[in-house]
Formats: sequence, structure tokens, C-alpha cells
Amino acid sequence: MNPYASPAAYRQSSVMTASPGQLVVMLYDGMARFLKQAEISAEEGAWGHASDRMTKADAILDELLITLDLEAGGEVATRLQGIYVFCKKLLIDARVERDVDHVRHAARLLASLREAWAEAAAA
Repeated sequence: MNPYASPAAYRQSSVMTASPGQLVVMLYDGMARFLKQAEISAEEGAWGHASDRMTKADAILDELLITLDLEAGGEVATRLQGIYVFCKKLLIDARVERDVDHVRHAARLLASLREAWAEAAAA
């Protein structure tokens, strides 16, 4: 069997050859996937599964937060930090209040950022 034919091998190869900007876009894509899964689960009343998916999105937000260089990034990095922290709060509120609209709000904000990162990575 060809070890490079598996989806995992393809993902690993994609990550290993991606530029830093492309890696950020991949993180956003993963986060969007987890938030969509959380939204669907919450709509179905499966809040345990929705919370698990939100936790995975939270982990990506944490990674994005710790990699921000506030000194070099200036105002842009500071604004990104604020948006990431706000999205983390939305996901906490979604769990506590069992309100899927908070998940949707976070997903919309992050989707806008993803598009900006994709444009920057393509340039």
C-alpha cells in the first residue's frame, strides 16, 4: 500500500510544505470545521459533543494567541488578540447559556479573518 495515498499523509505533507501564512489559514479552516460541528451538535441538543468541538476550536484560538507577536505586529496584532479573546468569551457563553448564536457569532468573525489571511498568504 502506498503510504502517501492516505489523507493523513497528504495533510502532513501539506503542513510540512506550507508557508507561515498558509499554516495560519489551515488553522482557521480547522477552527471553522470544529465550530460548524459545534453548531450542528448544539442545534440537535447534543451539547456535550458541541462543547467538545468548541474545546477544539478554543485550542486553535489559544495557538493563534500565543503566536501573536504584539511588539512586531503592533496595532494589527493587538486587534487580533482582542478578537481572539472575544471569540473565546463567546464560546464560554455558548456553553454556559447553551446558546448556539454565540457559536455562530464567533464563526462569522473568524471567517472574516480567515479570508484576510488567505488573501495575505496568496500575495
